Amino acid sequence: MELALEEAQGAAARGEVPVGAVLVRDGVVVARAGNRTRADNDPTAHAEMLAIRAACRSLGQERLSGCDLYVTLEPCAMCAAALSFARIRRLYYGTGDPKGGAVDNGPRFYAQPTCHHAPDVYPGMAEAECATLLRDFFRERRS
Repeated sequence: MELALEEAQGAAARGEVPVGAVLVRDGVVVARAGNRTRADNDPTAHAEMLAIRAACRSLGQERLSGCDLYVTLEPCAMCAAALSFARIRRLYYGTGDPKGGAVDNGPRFYAQPTCHHAPDVYPGMAEAECATLLRDFFRERRS
């Protein structure tokens, strides 16, 4: 999660919402990314999506079975679906997102009968640090 926090801090420094993601396979980092929606003018350029795309390119495959994702914020519905389609093994996330999250909040994507694959989910990893980074970012924007 430390690497995901570094990616989130980098995103914040670029003026992006500070979310970072790291994909790991067999203890080796396969891909890492921070949000780039503004820089790329792409609403799908969430940290999770970018990490998944990079990992698929790096590994030369569309499925990421055996890979674990560490992300600083609970994934939204788009990202939760992408994790499912990529067959991510485990999801570790920092802080929950009552407004936009789709794993333990909102639509609870993995609990739906139409979900073909649900990763094992481990919420609350480095929760205080992840929440503080987001809270400080938005507080600064409102000032």
